[in-house]
Parts: sequence; structure tokens; C-alpha cells
Amino acid sequence: MREIAQFLVSQGCELVLDRQTQANAGLHEFESQDIEAIGEQCDLALVVGGDGTMLGIGRQLAPYGVPLIGINQGRLGFITDIPLEGYQSTLAPMLAGAYEEDHRSLMHARVMRGGECVFDARAMNDVVINRGPTSGMVELRIEIDGHFMSNQRCDGLIVATPTGSTAYALSAGGPLMHPSIPGWVLVPIAPHSLSNRPLVLADPAEVAVELVSERDASANFDMQSLASLQQGDRITVRRSQHRVRFLHPKGWHYFDTLRAKLHWNGGG
Repeated sequence: MREIAQFLVSQGCELVLDRQTQANAGLHEFESQDIEAIGEQCDLALVVGGDGTMLGIGRQLAPYGVPLIGINQGRLGFITDIPLEGYQSTLAPMLAGAYEEDHRSLMHARVMRGGECVFDARAMNDVVINRGPTSGMVELRIEIDGHFMSNQRCDGLIVATPTGSTAYALSAGGPLMHPSIPGWVLVPIAPHSLSNRPLVLADPAEVAVELVSERDASANFDMQSLASLQQGDRITVRRSQHRVRFLHPKGWHYFDTLRAKLHWNGGG
């Protein structure tokens, strides 16, 4: 972290660290601010870590429109796409203005109980409703734009953005969606009926999922925040008014990322 910070200063950047990062890394020679102040004051955020780190920071900075660059220190790196090794040669031209810009949609989800909102969160990847650890299947009533779609018995349900289509939704058998597609994907987890298949939705106004039966179910938002559910709770998911701005190296392409991360044959 210190080496990256010193490199940014050498490139003429005025550097501000997130306060938690400063405390954890012991980088007290640099200025620090909280995330809200960084969103209000900074022109660019450089995120060092894995995709989970980027998800957390992306949600927080989305309302401010601050673009994000990711240096990958995790395993996959779908959205933190600059390798830590040799980052200087990639990052320097980006700081000089040579980059590709990529916008990603966010979800705004709420848990409604008795007409009141008991949990409110944004998600960049997915909203996941899961059964309890020792219980049987959940029964879910699903509505699209206020219209009843189906009742499903399953271990859970994933509502994923195109960004999240390469995460949990992919592991559960869902399709890959290009980030520019204005749509979502609904993926049942281990459904009781084999006719309940992943479904691609065209930019819905709202998906509502009611917990019909199950004692210990929960709702996860990007697997980073959790709400315990009760029978009768409704989880509503809308498109957020905010989007996340990613900057990638010049020449970056989504299909190159898929080929590298999913180990597809490069062909000729």
C-alpha cells in the first residue's frame, strides 16, 4: 500500500486515504478522510483488493459518481482488473487519461414487514434469499411489476445484475449477461420443480419476493450485509438511481475478461 501511495504521489496525484485503510496499514504520513468526504472531494478512487472490496466501495461511492480503478489482490478479479504485479505500467497511462469507461447498474433493495421498511440496502452483484442452515426449502411468491409470476419451493432465489451474473448466479446455473444489457436475472437455488429455470428480465420496475413459509430464512445483499426474514416479509428490488463508474486500461474488453477469468480457450 505504501509503494502504491508513493507511486501515485510521484505521478502528481494529491493522495487521500480511507481512514480505515490508513489505520490498518499504518500509513500515517498521508492524509485520510472518511468515505463520504472522499466521495465529495476526490476525482478518482483507486481500490486495492479483490472483487469483494470493490463491491463494498462501489456501493458507497456510487451516489457521488466517483470513477473507480481496481488493482487486484484477490483471486478472480472480474472488476478489479489491474494485476498487482507491474501495476505501474498499466496505471500511469490511465492517470494521464488513456482509459476505457464502463458503467454498471446497482439494485436498491428493501425488506418490508407489515408495511414498514426494516432493512434498506444497495447491491451491485445480487440480492439472495436463502433458507435457514438447518431447515427445509423456502416457499416464495414472486411478483414482477406488481403482477404475480409464480410460487416457488427452493433453497433460495438469486436476483442478479449483469455484473452479478458471473458470481453466485453463475454457480447456480444462471446465464452470463453483458454489463450493457439493461436487465436482471432470476436464478432459483435447487428448485423443487425442475421447470423453474433461470429467467432473464428486461429492466423491470420492481421485483417483489414474499416469504410464504420458512422460519430461519435470510436475505443477503452482495453477501456483505444480511437481514433475517420472517414469514410474510416482502423483499422488493428496484434499479437504483445510481450507477458505478469503472475505469479500465485502454483496450480493455469484457470478453477478454471472461476468457481469462473463466479459463476459456483463447483460440487463434
